[in-house]
Amino acid sequence: MRTMLKSKIHRARVTGCNIDYEGSITVDKLLLEAADILPYERVEVLDINNGTRLSTYALEGQAGSGEICLNGAAARLIAKDDIVIILTYSMVKEDETKHVRPVIVHVDSENRIVQIKNTIDNSDWSKELISTLGIEG
Repeated sequence: MRTMLKSKIHRARVTGCNIDYEGSITVDKLLLEAADILPYERVEVLDINNGTRLSTYALEGQAGSGEICLNGAAARLIAKDDIVIILTYSMVKEDETKHVRPVIVHVDSENRIVQIKNTIDNSDWSKELISTLGIEG
């Protein structure tokens, strides 16, 4: 078994920090769906501004809000307006690794989806998905 990248929300802007919450990262529901991340799924958060890397779990935020909010202890490590990458991984059998196709969700400065791509096959399926999520672009 190998641990392989499953999905990534690339260069999202942190919109808030809530130190008094138990923990986790709250992410706009549309971003979670686009990146195939479930509520309570483990995520890795990489802070571009300060190099912090942490592991937590995702919570579903309001769809279309652009929310990326660090909660609990993570709110002490990552600041509002920092740029982060949110990653998920999956365990894959050795003979299936060549079929892994991570989903990469690119966002703008307001955390709106601008592109969804598969790192190997960048076909037009991402435009169809964006359309079904009701995102203009």
